[in-house]
This record gives sequence, structure tokens and C-alpha cells, in this order.
Amino acid sequence: MEAQALVAWNLRRLRVAKDISQDDLALQAEVDRAYVGYVERAKRNPTVGTLEKLADALGVHISAFFVEPEAEQLPPQPLRGGRRRR
Repeated sequence: MEAQALVAWNLRRLRVAKDISQDDLALQAEVDRAYVGYVERAKRNPTVGTLEKLADALGVHISAFFVEPEAEQLPPQPLRGGRRRR
């Protein structure tokens, strides 16, 4: 898996596992919500600084974005639709 797709996979996996919306993650990481979506769809290459902000907001080390999925692991499922605030 190429690096951009790997980051996208892991960003979504971590965000969904913590039940955090893209809006809330973007707010906590101080990045644009649309940018979070672009990164999750592998449409943008985030800087190391942006990855650090996202990792901090998710409470993980930046290396968590580079964990290779198991061969049989299914893609992370999206959260329930709609924007929500906690």
C-alpha cells in the first residue's frame, strides 16, 4: 500500500475507532474539516506538522498513521451520517 493510502486508511480507522466525526477532529486538530476528508480519501498529502496535529487530537503517536493493515482486514466503516457536535 502506498504511503498516502496508508495514512488515509489509518486516519479513518483511528477516527472511527474513537467515534470522532471529521468535524470534531478538524476542530480539535485546528485544521479544515474538508481537509480531513481529503486526507481520508487519499486526495491530499498532509505535512508532517498536520499529521502531528491529527495524531495529538486522536491521542496517538504519529507512527500510528503508518501501521500496515492485516491482509484480511476490512476497510474502516464510516460513522453514522450527518454532522454532529459533542
